[in-house]
Amino acid sequence: MIRRALAGLAVLVLTSGCSGVKGTDDLEYVGGDGKVVEVAKDKREDPVEISGETVQGEPLDISDLRGKAVVLNVWWSGCGPCRSEMPMLVDAEEELGKDEVAFVGINIRDLAPENAAAFEDDRGVDYPSLYDPGSETLGSLGKYETRSVPATYVLDTEGRVAALMNGPVPSKSTLVTLVQDVLAEKG
Repeated sequence: MIRRALAGLAVLVLTSGCSGVKGTDDLEYVGGDGKVVEVAKDKREDPVEISGETVQGEPLDISDLRGKAVVLNVWWSGCGPCRSEMPMLVDAEEELGKDEVAFVGINIRDLAPENAAAFEDDRGVDYPSLYDPGSETLGSLGKYETRSVPATYVLDTEGRVAALMNGPVPSKSTLVTLVQDVLAEKG
């Protein structure tokens, strides 16, 4: 029943033209609208092509994670909702495991990668985060590009946007269910 309601919401959002959210070009905080949008498998766009350097200085290419569901979380250490949801994301990663799911952050606002890395260390984050203070990588998300923080995407095993949470993740169970639904598509 919840899945059906979310699917209806996704159709409403997609048909109303609300999928192209932009902002923070002037680096002001723009919060998300809290909507959860699921994209039907036959309506998904091309795979997301995002690569860059992590806050730890390591190279990372999302295409190397194909075959796994990927949770992409757009964040900034000065964002209150980002700080609040980070422990839940760490818990969700632990619950889902790393065999079929990869978590990746995209830090879009910290002025130095060391600040972002310290934020992750303080919160027990062990998954990588791309350092992208200019938000260039977000353009690779096509019509689902957002500049609001936080924002969380679930990519299917082919690397396509399957779901978007524009704003804080409503709950760990919402995120886990979205990822499990994507994984169920394989079988």
